[in-house]
Amino acid sequence: MTPSPPAVDRRSHTPLHQQIYEHWRDGVLSGRFRPGERVRSTRELAEILSLSRITVTAAYDQLIAEGYLESKRGSGTFVCRELPDQRPRSIRPSALPGYVASPVRLSHYGRRLPPQVPSPPIPPGFINLSRVGPDFDAFPFRVWRRLMTRHMRRQAPGFFDRSPRAAGFAPLREEIARYVARARAVDCTAEQVLVVNGSQQAIDLAARVLLDAGDHVAIEEPGYPGARTLFAAHGAHVHPVRVSADGLAASSLPDGVRLVYVTPSHQFPSGVSMSLARRLELIEWARRTGAVLIEDDYDSEYRYSGPPLPAMQSLAHDVPVVYIGTFSNVMFPDLRIGYVVLPRALLTTFARAKWLSDRNTPLLEQAALADFLREGHFERHVRRTRRLYKRRRDALVESLGGAFGSSAAILGDAAGIHLLVRFASESIGARAQRNRVHLASAERYYASGRAPREFIMGFSAISERAIREGIKRLTS
Repeated sequence: MTPSPPAVDRRSHTPLHQQIYEHWRDGVLSGRFRPGERVRSTRELAEILSLSRITVTAAYDQLIAEGYLESKRGSGTFVCRELPDQRPRSIRPSALPGYVASPVRLSHYGRRLPPQVPSPPIPPGFINLSRVGPDFDAFPFRVWRRLMTRHMRRQAPGFFDRSPRAAGFAPLREEIARYVARARAVDCTAEQVLVVNGSQQAIDLAARVLLDAGDHVAIEEPGYPGARTLFAAHGAHVHPVRVSADGLAASSLPDGVRLVYVTPSHQFPSGVSMSLARRLELIEWARRTGAVLIEDDYDSEYRYSGPPLPAMQSLAHDVPVVYIGTFSNVMFPDLRIGYVVLPRALLTTFARAKWLSDRNTPLLEQAALADFLREGHFERHVRRTRRLYKRRRDALVESLGGAFGSSAAILGDAAGIHLLVRFASESIGARAQRNRVHLASAERYYASGRAPREFIMGFSAISERAIREGIKRLTS
């Protein structure tokens, strides 16, 4: 007796050939189809199901390859006779009543990982004042495509072979060293530059190399939650240290701190800049205690009044400062190329950790980025977008001032691509929702999770007209 044909669901997300395959596989494993039993030909089954024969053949080919069916020339297709005598009753034990999966023991690291909370979707018709990122329309993608194509055509096959390039593509490291020296007064050579997959990997490498479980780490409060969560996941005791108008104060650091993570040029998210006196105090504190400083310079390109501030690394000649930069905030986030400037004593260890983690950052993008820097495209893009973002920042500051006056305190407007706004009214969030404006609360940037009247407002990726309309809606 020939087994009945499978029932296929054309509305299912599962491909039709996969549905046919699973029908036969499940039947064989459960014993519904006996060894040696004849099955319908691909032509016959295709006609019954009104499917392309190619679809049915794809399913049969997979079943034959995996040993569920066997084909005999001139005779047809049969359930394979060489199946084990004792077959499992079901390939889906989770569907049985009372089934309980065996527990999997997680590591301490795995148990410390918090759940990832996805960003809520922006409903249609809402003005999004929460996005902090570059304006994709302003990026010269035509130039970027040309540079990528150039290297696809130029490079010999050996360029793409696996090779010991954990530290990064040498020409890119040279261009980064020149750029940070020119733009940020960073004191380094190309040898001290490590190319990484974005600034988050740089922080992770620092935690792996410099921290043991139980070590003490100080971070800014409010501060970057990605760093706070990562240090905690590695087992460190994380101490949030309140940031004032002059930045983090070394005198507020607790005893026994092994590492301090700071964003001195444009504190994230408050936007304040650490004063020179505070920088020198922190460097002296690190010299005295033997602690390591991590300087995350995530968006130093965008300063709207006066010259860029020199990096703290340039002031700390005999203190270990791990300087982190990224291209994602300036170019586009999915580029995922950042860099670390390291003290010479840490070069070999960081490169080994990078190699063990993922061997190297994709070389084609590194090669294109080296040209993008060397030919001046990057700095031209920064100059253009700095003017564009300044106009948008001015529109946001002006609109907030006109609509709320002194009842909206604006922080961090001297640099960066976002503001931190502290409103006097506690109903601003509800008002924004009611009037179709999407705001991002600053609560997640505080270890306490308490910031009911503070909001992060991005201005770089939204038009001046939309900014003004969004603030206008918040007043009604």
